[in-house]
Amino acid sequence: MKKLINRPEDVVREALAGVALAHADLVKVHTGPDYIVRADAPVRGKVGIVSGGGSGHEPMHGGFVGSGMLDAACPGEVFTSPTPDPILAATKAVDGGAGVLHIVKNYTGDVMNFEMAAELAEAEGIAVDAVVIDDDVAVRDSLYTAGRRGVGATVLAEKICGAAAEQRRPLDEVAGLCRRVNAQARSMGVALTSCTTPMAGKPTFDLGTDEIEVGVGIHGEPGRERRPLATAHNVVETLASAIVEDLSFSAGDSVLAFVNGLGGTPLMELYIVYNELHAFLESRGVTITRDLVGSYMTSLDMAGCSVTLLRLDDELTGLWDAPVRTPALRWGV
Repeated sequence: MKKLINRPEDVVREALAGVALAHADLVKVHTGPDYIVRADAPVRGKVGIVSGGGSGHEPMHGGFVGSGMLDAACPGEVFTSPTPDPILAATKAVDGGAGVLHIVKNYTGDVMNFEMAAELAEAEGIAVDAVVIDDDVAVRDSLYTAGRRGVGATVLAEKICGAAAEQRRPLDEVAGLCRRVNAQARSMGVALTSCTTPMAGKPTFDLGTDEIEVGVGIHGEPGRERRPLATAHNVVETLASAIVEDLSFSAGDSVLAFVNGLGGTPLMELYIVYNELHAFLESRGVTITRDLVGSYMTSLDMAGCSVTLLRLDDELTGLWDAPVRTPALRWGV
């Protein structure tokens, strides 16, 4: 294992210290319990938005804290859900009097701990709504989940709901938008290599040099099948076919196409994937009207990518285009 770390047990703490120093104009990092909060929180009269999960998926979630997106993020240890304590503390820190939305990826630990934190927050008089994201079409009931996993649609939901909250929309409306994004988005990923967690010091799973894992999870969970290495054209056809068949994307639809790197994939290859995805959708009369290409929801050093498609309408498009200013995503400001 070759990693730019000091001690494996210190990676999350030291990474958070680096975030605090690098982005002091945008966020504040609280330790004991650990959470990242936007520098001007709480914003009075605005719905606060909190998300989180295990570390190792950067910039998800801490990189998306700031104006127009998340108000706070709770990082757990690597691939481990944050406990209820930091989630509760973050919820209280961003409560501006309009309630708080929890955006939760569908992993058993995340769902359970966010539920516990929401109950504690409501006991203290904070209105909390929660939306569970479960957009992965690859498998059901994986190693970490009951039902489908939450993956790339989480980024899109955080951006769109963040924009709605900045417009001072009420909690029920912001939560409704989050559920709409989840319902209109589907994702699927592929791994070319495993990832290596700092504490384990060895690959999470074995994958031959001439093999790929189709439908892999962001923690290295098994996908639909293991198959021989294929061209980008064939891989994209496999991923995109599963997505459009699941949600029945059809001719005339407008979509946001999100090509996401898993941490070890060069941007050159992601653009090759995007080129293939564009051709795939164009041949079916589906138009990409918005896109996002880059590594936004990673799996440490895993080589591979995921594809997410979100069916757009005028409202969702406008909220996607709205200004955002976070460490990892910014435009319009």
